[in-house]
Amino acid sequence: MLDELKRRVYEANMELFNRKLAIYTWGNVSGIDREKGLVVIKPSGVPYETMKAEDMVVLSLETGEVVEGDLRPSSDTPTHLELYRAWPQVGGVVHTHSPWAVSWAQAGRGIPAYGTTHADYFYGEIPCTRDLTEEEINEAYEFHTATVIKEAFADRNPMHTPGVLCKSHGPFTWGKTPEEAVYNSAVLEQVAMMAAQALTINPNMQPAGQYIIAKHFLRKHGPNAYYGQEKKN
Repeated sequence: MLDELKRRVYEANMELFNRKLAIYTWGNVSGIDREKGLVVIKPSGVPYETMKAEDMVVLSLETGEVVEGDLRPSSDTPTHLELYRAWPQVGGVVHTHSPWAVSWAQAGRGIPAYGTTHADYFYGEIPCTRDLTEEEINEAYEFHTATVIKEAFADRNPMHTPGVLCKSHGPFTWGKTPEEAVYNSAVLEQVAMMAAQALTINPNMQPAGQYIIAKHFLRKHGPNAYYGQEKKN
């Protein structure tokens, strides 16, 4: 079942490992087949070195129940499922513990758009969520992780800012595909590193002007985007 999607999700997970965005058994990538209402996700606690495409777990988007696979799905599965339910445009979700992004999350700070590299992929600040309450953690921790993410995007377009920092925890990113979600995870880590390093040079640094942020984002992602090559039919 969903052999092609399982292969893609497996390869996307291995891209996290190969780019050093995840070590040991950390991190997870999922992908979705919207027509079938099925999600494919990395199994929980399986080392990247031994993981195989056939180890990927298939779940129902509606119920969260495993429909194929002998291994338990990632412990972050409820977060992934809830983001898919909330945002129909999303086709892939990633969670990592990459060190620079986690540093900002542990500091409880969003990453302001300090420059054009940031603006090429994230339109404005990459937000940091609020703390989960004790009740939310005890009731359904991973589900409510998605709750605070959705709250942080109440006034944001999730496809314009395809990433978030979960307070005291780490980053989630997403995209139209699992591959794009991993790409955004790698970019987020670089942006987090550059922002932190720039602040050591100038602790009083301010975000870049909205005019330059808008120019860089829209020339790649706007209705009249002109970055890159035209796609041929």
